[in-house]
Amino acid sequence: MNKININDFNYELPDERIAKFPLPQRDLSKLLIYDKGKISHQSFSDLPNFLNSNSLLIFNNTKVVRARIIFYKPTGAQIEIFCLEPVLPSNYEQNFATTTECIWNCTVGNLKKWKGETLKKEFTCDNIHDELSVEKIDVGYQSLKLKFSWKSGLSFAQIMDVCGKMPVPPYLKRESQEIDSERYQTIYSKPEGSVAAPTAGLHFSNNIFKILKSKNIKTDEITLHVGAGTFKPVKTEFVNEHVMHSEHFFVKKTSIQKIIKHLGNITAVGTTSVRTLESLYFAGCKIKQNKNIKNLNIQQFEPYENNNLQMSVEESLQAILNYLDNNNLEELTATTQIMILPEYKLKIVNQLITNFHQPKSTLLLLVAAFIGNDWHKVYDYALKNDFRFLSYGDSSILIPK
Repeated sequence: MNKININDFNYELPDERIAKFPLPQRDLSKLLIYDKGKISHQSFSDLPNFLNSNSLLIFNNTKVVRARIIFYKPTGAQIEIFCLEPVLPSNYEQNFATTTECIWNCTVGNLKKWKGETLKKEFTCDNIHDELSVEKIDVGYQSLKLKFSWKSGLSFAQIMDVCGKMPVPPYLKRESQEIDSERYQTIYSKPEGSVAAPTAGLHFSNNIFKILKSKNIKTDEITLHVGAGTFKPVKTEFVNEHVMHSEHFFVKKTSIQKIIKHLGNITAVGTTSVRTLESLYFAGCKIKQNKNIKNLNIQQFEPYENNNLQMSVEESLQAILNYLDNNNLEELTATTQIMILPEYKLKIVNQLITNFHQPKSTLLLLVAAFIGNDWHKVYDYALKNDFRFLSYGDSSILIPK
């Protein structure tokens, strides 16, 4: 791998250009069009005009959970717990369905004030009054294992919904508000599990989906539960020394079949969809090498170490289908730590719909994998034409040369 200096992916982002709130209407955000080197802009409602009729749009349908839970000590000290990922049960669906206790990896705000005593929070849900308790189980490298317990028989999903707050991005520099409950969520979100929204999808409205259908543009969904690591800045001088976060993803057999059918015309909605789709190729390579593999995990630099595989995308995806058939599975479950850098050669995704990302971020590096150094031109254009940046900001479609 070539050494990549993160300072080469810096730009000046004034605070006033960061969108602190969503626009009144989802699809009236701006859309920057990067079409093989040419740059222009329209309204996001014009997006279908820039897609081929035989395109397949793939969305990340994960749902953001109210992952921030505030507890108070008897002294009045506030302890903020941010639930990152389930530990026991480790399966998201099973964890949210638990009715007495569960364990999560969490980060804790004001940790120095929490000496280890059990914290309690009273709440009412569906006319049932109960108390949520939390205690430390284990101290990890970057997070704590915390045990939540309660007595009413309510599901943990119900409790999160009542006790938790939407985890709006830290760069908004504000508390979550009622509007975030609706707008920091895509209209097609389904399985709960993310602590950050797949924000490229926030622009899509029912009207946009109607137009896509009328133009015979196909759509499909995958799931990647977005972790808090998506906001983790690259603090090392060289990107190669940065440790990527790992995220769980799920892709149905029917989706893989559609992908094979539409290879060459696949548009990913958001960077999380890109990470999932590109991880499929390496998952297929692993399965081809070991048909009995149990735990599929794509390491961050695997794409740069396995170039000798020389396996076609079709072969790789077919290996996954065979694996699913042989194990009577309808869905591939895996984790990915994949790091998509400017030198990465895209395997599956041909076009990208995405927002405008933070300076010196892994998401900006991913954009550079699509359009190379032209990312400078795109971001300069967006800044000069009053585009709104980051999660609640405007959108772009990137069509590489």
